[in-house]
Amino acid sequence: MFARLREDIQSVFDRDPAARTSWEVLTCYPGVHAMVSHRLAHWLWTHRLRWLGRFVSHLGRFFTGIEIHPGATIGRRLFIDHGMGVVIGETAVIGDDVTLYHGVTLGGTSWNKGRRHPTLESGVVIGAGAKILGPITIGRSAKVGSNAVVVKDVPARATAVGNPARIIDGEQAQKREEMAGQLGFSAYALAGEVDDPLAKAIHGLLDHAVEADRRFEALLRKLEEAGVAVEGELAAADRFDPQYLSRIVD
Repeated sequence: MFARLREDIQSVFDRDPAARTSWEVLTCYPGVHAMVSHRLAHWLWTHRLRWLGRFVSHLGRFFTGIEIHPGATIGRRLFIDHGMGVVIGETAVIGDDVTLYHGVTLGGTSWNKGRRHPTLESGVVIGAGAKILGPITIGRSAKVGSNAVVVKDVPARATAVGNPARIIDGEQAQKREEMAGQLGFSAYALAGEVDDPLAKAIHGLLDHAVEADRRFEALLRKLEEAGVAVEGELAAADRFDPQYLSRIVD
């Protein structure tokens, strides 16, 4: 139990630049509290103490604003950021190192018994307000954008955005995602077609960074071909704080 709690606390530090101390995470992060509550509720549920499991889950929802059915199967190091309004259904299955933002719903589309909620494989990131509905699978390390509505499987390492969700597979979109990861900020919640001017501005900056990197690499190659060794000097002058963009958009 304490080993899992330490993992939960460390996962917050790994994925939230606002986290400062372990005591702050332990006392002020509802996602951590929700996982502690769920582990107890799930243990009671699997030992056929169903009402007690539901009651513990209900108390966890009351104190955290995060509703997790005690029957849900959750792996290690789940990070629920902010968490208010997150709903995880009874037959949902969540792998390791998954990240959920506030307002996420892992819901069902049927009143029938049996599997009716999504499966999230390890490393998945679900943006704020997204709805993942039905017995579908979100593949390993896939991303789902903010406010997306997903009713079909998402392949591993793909990015799904929109309502209904579609897969981003364009070359420019993939380059944008790679650049966002290098800068310490994942553009999982942004779609090129949205009208939000801030989203468009960030997309423009990332696209510009991709093009600037391409030209910079081409210039270095030309200089090296000409026998000019300047790579060390340029690398020393081109330093970027990998957490800077995360902090200014948090």
